[in-house]
Amino acid sequence: MISENVYNNYLDHLLGGRRAQCARIVQELLDQEIAIKDLYSGLFQESLYETGRLWERNKISVAREHLVTAITEGLMNLVYPAMFGKEKNGKSAVVSCVPNEPHRVGAKMASDVFELHGWSVYFLGADTPIDDLLRFVERVKPDLVGLSCSAYFNFPNLILEIEALKAEFASLDIAVGGRVLAIENLDSINKYPNTMCIHSLPELEDMLQSSRFVVA
Repeated sequence: MISENVYNNYLDHLLGGRRAQCARIVQELLDQEIAIKDLYSGLFQESLYETGRLWERNKISVAREHLVTAITEGLMNLVYPAMFGKEKNGKSAVVSCVPNEPHRVGAKMASDVFELHGWSVYFLGADTPIDDLLRFVERVKPDLVGLSCSAYFNFPNLILEIEALKAEFASLDIAVGGRVLAIENLDSINKYPNTMCIHSLPELEDMLQSSRFVVA
């Protein structure tokens, strides 16, 4: 777990744009062998959510929010050595942001959690057109598609993308994540078969460790 003092110190450096100090804190946590899920959820994800809340209250500028995002993406590179050598389990996932969705860091963190559990992951990044996603899924035939949606105004695009995937691949498992889950009616997602709402990285890890997804 990450202490409140460590988190607050990190957040202060992050909002101040002090990349080197943030990297030092992350490296110290890695040296202490912190679980990657705790680093991602307790430090990266929570600080990004707080940054979003500050922006929504006009406490910081768009430029500051973009700086925070860029620093966080760079810090995630420090984690990659921990993923090397992970034995693959034969399962694969395509992870993508819905059309017009610019926020990709959460989806990238989710992709890394899949990798840590032995999945092969195709991370398509931000703002992937629906037709392009459908063609890619047809080509690689993944076991699961992960969709990320953060901005509330992109929720209709999320529903359109789920409907398009189900029309082409009826039995495909779909996992949906992003901040939009906290503000929208989830019944419009849960009505689709084999479609799951994942509210946090620990919840994603629990899903991947469930009997449904663990390879015997």
